[in-house]
Amino acid sequence: MAAVSFSQLLNGERAVVTLFIVIVLFSLPLSLLLHGVALSLLAIFALSVEVRVETSTSLSQFKTRAGASSGILLGAVTLPTFMLSKLIQQSRAFSLHQVHHGELNYLALQYWAAFGSCFTVLMVLCLFTLDNTRSHSCEAWNSKFGLVCFVIGAALLFLYSTVGVHAIWKLLWVFFHGFAAVKLVQHLLNAFPSCVSFGEALLVTVGLVLYFGDMLANTIEKASALLYKTLYGYMTSSELVFMQYGFRRSEIGIIIQGLLLGLLLYLVVLKYLLHGWDGFSRSTYSGARICSEKGKSLIFFASLGFLIVVIIPSWMQFVQDFDMHPLLWVVRFVFREPVKRLSLCLYWVCVIYLSVLRFYNISKNSKIERILLRKYYHLMAVLMFLPAVILQPKFLDLAFGAALAVFLTLEIIRVWRIWPLGQLVHEFMNAFTDHRDSDLLIVRHDYHFSLLLGCALPIWMSSGYNDRPLAPFAGILSLGIGDTMASMVGHKYGVLRWSKTGKKTIEGTAAGITSVLAACSVLFPHLASTGYFLTEHWISLLLAVTVSGLLEAYTAQLDNAFIPLVFYSLLCL
Repeated sequence: MAAVSFSQLLNGERAVVTLFIVIVLFSLPLSLLLHGVALSLLAIFALSVEVRVETSTSLSQFKTRAGASSGILLGAVTLPTFMLSKLIQQSRAFSLHQVHHGELNYLALQYWAAFGSCFTVLMVLCLFTLDNTRSHSCEAWNSKFGLVCFVIGAALLFLYSTVGVHAIWKLLWVFFHGFAAVKLVQHLLNAFPSCVSFGEALLVTVGLVLYFGDMLANTIEKASALLYKTLYGYMTSSELVFMQYGFRRSEIGIIIQGLLLGLLLYLVVLKYLLHGWDGFSRSTYSGARICSEKGKSLIFFASLGFLIVVIIPSWMQFVQDFDMHPLLWVVRFVFREPVKRLSLCLYWVCVIYLSVLRFYNISKNSKIERILLRKYYHLMAVLMFLPAVILQPKFLDLAFGAALAVFLTLEIIRVWRIWPLGQLVHEFMNAFTDHRDSDLLIVRHDYHFSLLLGCALPIWMSSGYNDRPLAPFAGILSLGIGDTMASMVGHKYGVLRWSKTGKKTIEGTAAGITSVLAACSVLFPHLASTGYFLTEHWISLLLAVTVSGLLEAYTAQLDNAFIPLVFYSLLCL
């Protein structure tokens, strides 16, 4: 048993993830030592749970994506490590008096919320696997190890909560995130069987919980301040709302958050609206299917319009104090530099039209492998986003949010087959799917959510203080250039494989790493204008490119989500 377990520990993905964590831990200042200890505990616990899950059948009721490992270690540590790297960057800024103390405290709270969410999900998985161990001695050891991890994790959270004020509320806030993450992971795995692995589900749900938590915190702060003003005649922040510390969000950030989370919450309402309509139409139209479909379509578009025009803007104005309707604010923002921004929009439309038309025709008439064909959309992302990051970064922030909202709406139309576009969208997307996609949820559709999010997250996270000008390019470089070159070169010229069972080749990985380094050298003039010189950071850059390239070679997880976060985290150090 010990020999089997030891051999199971030795695989490429776990080695690369361990290297990633070690690099971040070695960059920690003493002020973040407690955070580093928590990350180390999370990684050890996640590794033990991953080995246990992959050697047991106790979680067989959850149908995960076929052909992928559980990915629990990678899924559990990616977001906390990402948040820790941002904390390291913000600590540098705070020492230089570039950021307010409140921003550092808020980011620390987000880190512990991410840690608590991942740790709670791991505890639940650990409890599931205790019922299916191979021997009583192994069961006893697993129980003791899980208990020790729980005690240490609880102690670390307690130590963090006692630093500063509002200890009870900090613990409750972390507990709220953990409980929500567990429920959301269960719902995702049950609602979308065979669509995601455990690691992918963990990354997506913890990210959503953090984003929803941020929205809730912002709303509570404004509501409590308004209530205090009503009762006492002046504005102040309630003591219950400890998570803000004076941190102010930008208008663009509020618009993106309201639009995306509003659409996700709309899914819950839409489910009941359409269910009620189906019951009504069966008794009213007596099998007239076209009337039922048109009625469902009317309900969808009317409710969606009301949400976007009335409900979401009302929340935006409540939390941000816009001086006009947020949609009018967007129009005014675009026309502050009308020539540049409208020209950029026209350029995007031309690139999208020509690329999609060309690749769609190829996909219908060619025998080219789907996964290779989809890499051309990565190159399209480079053509679209790279000029915008350099010339119009703020406008690109807003454009990413609008594009994600459009794609989310199209996915809703496709899944529910909303007349008259549902079937057309489904047939179009099917032209680019492969064996890793599900008919229910096309999570790996490269020009869809994963590619767009992979390029957008580094840019969004670089807003505000950023002393690493290469960091916003993390998604574009790692996905648009590195991942694409690795796939193309590996497919055409690859001979030496990283593993006997995998398809990734050493030649492809080398091409991906080399291409990213070459792209960085091309960006050198732009980086030098910001005071960032590659000659001063070449070791850290080489480490970041190499680790993200090796992760692409070894992981069977959703690389469009994980690789940009890992690459960005290492660039921030």
